[in-house]
Amino acid sequence: MNAPLLPQILLRQDRSPQTDLDLATEGVLRYVWCSEWGDMLIEARDGVVYVNGQRVDAAPAPKVRG
Repeated sequence: MNAPLLPQILLRQDRSPQTDLDLATEGVLRYVWCSEWGDMLIEARDGVVYVNGQRVDAAPAPKVRG
C-alpha cells in the first residue's frame, strides 16, 4: 500500500455524548471506513489485516495463462 499516512480525523455530530476515541497505537494502523453498507474498523498489525476484529487473509493470486 503506497497511500500516505494522514492525520486522524474524527467526524461526528456537534452535540454527541460520545467521548473521543484515540486511534493512534504504537505499531498499529487504524482506519474507520464509513460506507453505505455501514461503518467498519480496519486495522493493520504486524503485517496482518483485521476488519471489525476479524482477520482478513489475502486472496490467492490469479493463474496466468501462457
